[in-house]
Amino acid sequence: MVRFTIEELPIPTEPGASGWADFAASLDLQNAVEAEGYGTDELAFTPKELLPGYHHQQYDPRRLFVARVGDAIVAGARTDAQAEGGDDCVWLSFSVHRDWRRRGIGTALAAHVEGIAAAEGRSTQYLYTVSPDAPGPRLAAPTGFGSVPRENPEVRFLLGRGYHLEQIERGSRLALPLDPTALAEQLGTVSSDAGPGYVVQVWEGATPERWRTDIAVLYTRMSTDAPSAGLNEPEDVWSVDRLVSYEQKHEASPRTLLTAAVEHRSSERLVGFTELSVPPELHRSVSQESTLVLSEHRGHGLGMLVKLANLRQLADRHPGHPAVTTFNAEENRHMLRVNEQLGFVPMGYEGAWKRVARV
Repeated sequence: MVRFTIEELPIPTEPGASGWADFAASLDLQNAVEAEGYGTDELAFTPKELLPGYHHQQYDPRRLFVARVGDAIVAGARTDAQAEGGDDCVWLSFSVHRDWRRRGIGTALAAHVEGIAAAEGRSTQYLYTVSPDAPGPRLAAPTGFGSVPRENPEVRFLLGRGYHLEQIERGSRLALPLDPTALAEQLGTVSSDAGPGYVVQVWEGATPERWRTDIAVLYTRMSTDAPSAGLNEPEDVWSVDRLVSYEQKHEASPRTLLTAAVEHRSSERLVGFTELSVPPELHRSVSQESTLVLSEHRGHGLGMLVKLANLRQLADRHPGHPAVTTFNAEENRHMLRVNEQLGFVPMGYEGAWKRVARV
């Protein structure tokens, strides 16, 4: 029987500071396990890019745990929570190095982290994990959209721990570059279809002060308006102060944030937005982050409008990246159609799982 230990990692103050090697090793392990599931490392964020998120704990408290065999980190776990609202909820992730599976390490680490969360009153536990395609029986999502291979190791592991599959998320990839003439023509057509009542605003980095309140509202509505199936994830309320903190986190990261939003002319309020997170290295892919159009302004093609506008901003300001990656709920057919029209193709699927622990 293999001997291992489980511990919580301290967060280093900066790259190279005390604890940095373990912090980087744990995140590199998470990236490697995700890359194994998707068959590509395009989705990876570097430890330097992720570190600022662990320094801004006021609104998004998160913790890292690892399992070691000797000095080597062979498994890792992360917890994410909300500082306000959703006091009984926690988002978990588990990763075990492929050479150390089926040794009881993942089970022990999961039990340890789930137990800590439950002891804090966070009995509603969520987990998102990739499920590579495989032959054999399928486990369908209750939404009626999508499924995962029933005999996959991660599926058996989660079912055995009392998690229930609630939703399927599709990972998609858009190859770059796009034809600039076609992009301009498509943007012109979609803008015309939206009508004169809407105008696009774009920026790089921090949100202009005049738009901060509106963007905070849009972030809040992300937690209530996006399809969430039976997850019933709690409302995640954003304030202007939280938005500023979030953007300071991005400013401390090597990545650049590009935003396109649509303004409703008569109200002078933003009613939709989308973000792109751009890594500094040109060989790496861009990550599509939040996208939302307020429900009361849907039906005007605004989702397509802001996505096209941000793709043009990306081409103008940061050309040369190979692709954009994004995730959408499989039942979110409207946004998936928008992505498919843009040229996104599926790259993999992950399950959204929920467990209610006994406290």
